Amino acid sequence: MTVITKKPTSPVAHLSPEDIEAIGRELDAIRQSVMETRGEADARYIRRMIKTQRYLELGSRATLLASGFFPPAFFLGTAGLSVAKILDNMEIGHNILHGQWDWMRDPKIHSSVWEWDSASTAESWKHSHNELHHTYTNIIGKDNDLGYGIMRVDEDQRWTPASLGQPLYNFINMIFFEYGIAAYDLELGRNLRLPKEKRPQEFTENVGKTLRKVRKQATKDYVVHPLLALPLGAALPTLAANVIANVVRNVWSHSVIMCGHFPEGVETYEKASIDPNETRGEWYLRQMLGSANISGSKAMHVMTGNLSHQIEHHLWPDLPSNRYAEVAPQVKALFEKYGLNYHEASMPAQVYSAWHKVVRLSLPNNWLATTTPKNLPKQMKVLWKMSRGSRAQRRKLQEQLDLEAAYLA
Repeated sequence: MTVITKKPTSPVAHLSPEDIEAIGRELDAIRQSVMETRGEADARYIRRMIKTQRYLELGSRATLLASGFFPPAFFLGTAGLSVAKILDNMEIGHNILHGQWDWMRDPKIHSSVWEWDSASTAESWKHSHNELHHTYTNIIGKDNDLGYGIMRVDEDQRWTPASLGQPLYNFINMIFFEYGIAAYDLELGRNLRLPKEKRPQEFTENVGKTLRKVRKQATKDYVVHPLLALPLGAALPTLAANVIANVVRNVWSHSVIMCGHFPEGVETYEKASIDPNETRGEWYLRQMLGSANISGSKAMHVMTGNLSHQIEHHLWPDLPSNRYAEVAPQVKALFEKYGLNYHEASMPAQVYSAWHKVVRLSLPNNWLATTTPKNLPKQMKVLWKMSRGSRAQRRKLQEQLDLEAAYLA
């Protein structure tokens, strides 16, 4: 059995190889039941969603034209535009680019032709997300979505003084999320470290495509629409509304994605722990344990692009998003049958948990667990010494923290 985590107590230690393959067969059967019943109702859903998003965006932009002489129009238009951008990215763009609606054979709603309102090109995003993230989910060093390549995401990763900045890195990434996604779709850091003559031609071409996409998007939001509003005295409110709507969309998207893979209790994996000949059942199990759901209303599910059903999405990324709620009870029952933890909580709880993990892992292992208001001055000295010391000194101080944590436990 290859899906064994590196944690002292494995959440799958009680499963036999036969159990894991049985899980795979049962999940395949659930998937097939949906694949066989896709039809007109599903097609109407996505067409209606696209139409709703376009009318909402058009109506919101029209409302903003009145913001120069009717201030409430600014708030109404900004709110509507924010929701429209979220729908475009989450329930529409993300899911169409997964190929969830390719079975319709609609030439306008197909993963091969769809483009979205994001800095990432559809082509680059499909490679980094569909091919890499969904294949190597939560494998440290192979899944760039895990910590976005800028954060320490697991206790077994070496702590360095640079880790202290990761709450700030994550906050900045949240505000400018679409550009952060575009950067690591391009593997920008890795490629820029190479000498110019050794950079892949594909990288250079993709940078050009991404820059053209960013220019087109920025021109639309920050030049064209404000200029259209200029005769009505609404250029500045329109510009501000576009800035706010893009930031709101970025913060929301970042939060939803953080909730899906980063809360406390979600499993991560080392590359060495994954067999290259991983079976279907083992792959399924990694998706089950490496994902977390968000509980809430139907409206919330739509606004998350149904990534509130992240477990179901990672099991079957090609199923129509409107069907995840239907199969979620069957998946949850399967978790219970095999004694696995179905990680689900409200949006506030999952966001808090994810950020708690970001902060906790920005500090040396067990530093937070062994710190109290009474011993805070002493602990700050330890942190200072670890930040300034050599690797050997950090290792020695880490051993002291581990001993304290074991004593407290």
